[in-house]
Amino acid sequence: MITVDLRSDTVTKPTAGMLEAMWSAKVGDDVFGEDETVNALEQKAADMFGMEAAIYCPSGTMTNQIAIKCFTQPLDELIADQTAHVYRYEGGGIAFNSGVSTRLLNGYRGILTAEMIEPEINAENIHYPHTSLVVLENTVNKGGGSCYTLAQIKPIAQLCHDKDLKLHLDGARIFNALAYTGDSAKDYGKYFDGISVCLSKGLGAPVGSVLLADRTTIKYARRIRKVLGGGMRQAGFLAAAGIYALDHHVERLKIDHSHARIMAEALAQAPWVTNVVPVETNIVLFDTTEPADAILAKLEEKGIKANSTDTHRIRFVTHLDVHPEQVEYVVQTINSL
Repeated sequence: MITVDLRSDTVTKPTAGMLEAMWSAKVGDDVFGEDETVNALEQKAADMFGMEAAIYCPSGTMTNQIAIKCFTQPLDELIADQTAHVYRYEGGGIAFNSGVSTRLLNGYRGILTAEMIEPEINAENIHYPHTSLVVLENTVNKGGGSCYTLAQIKPIAQLCHDKDLKLHLDGARIFNALAYTGDSAKDYGKYFDGISVCLSKGLGAPVGSVLLADRTTIKYARRIRKVLGGGMRQAGFLAAAGIYALDHHVERLKIDHSHARIMAEALAQAPWVTNVVPVETNIVLFDTTEPADAILAKLEEKGIKANSTDTHRIRFVTHLDVHPEQVEYVVQTINSL
């Protein structure tokens, strides 16, 4: 029986080429700034997005939480969509790490606009927390991989500039967004104060994210990373996987998007599916007539793993370890349930 793991794009295994790059990496003590492979990854990522500097961390949660800490003070407030990963899936870190409250908005599939944000910026008043940061997510996980375009981002960035707010991007799947919109990574540095880029999702590295910002912010970020326990010493073996991913796995993300659309088309015809959220990237969200857990059990009997996101909603995520024959098998299974 064919097995297909559609739970997340975090389940990927390093390719043979990536393993070779990891094996041959030149390493040193990164906490002392002496790991040349980590240094190379950080510079490469910063250059790709037109940013001054970067810091390599174990996870996207850490890069996001460091950014929030860098861009806020205790008693501040940040603005984000109510589906935001930084709010829902980072263990309450906004409050715990930074002492910051969160103003949640209801964007369309997680996408905010400047018109939504502006009325939620607090006036300077001792009764209100000080609004200091806006956080966007691209792609939006809970939005089914929905994407911001740079044209949508620009007015938000202008508003933040005018109101003296920082703007951070949780770009865990930013390269999926760029593959869909055709926008340039280099332009992002014009609009964001911080960008978090995950290497261990669609790009296929086993570990790691980078936070991009200006040099002053990254200098402070290194202090925060240390406090959070994120200094990894000879991390170049892992950073080499990140470099390989950026060199070899960005363009192929369009294949994952194609696979997601094929599955979505089959789901749209299935009598046990009531709704399929429009697919833009590599995430497929769909609603089911039966409880999601019942459908997941049937899929697992067929060797297909997936996750539910609500009582009647299931998520498929395609990635580089999902191959065409597996996509065909998933479609056949959808048709047979």
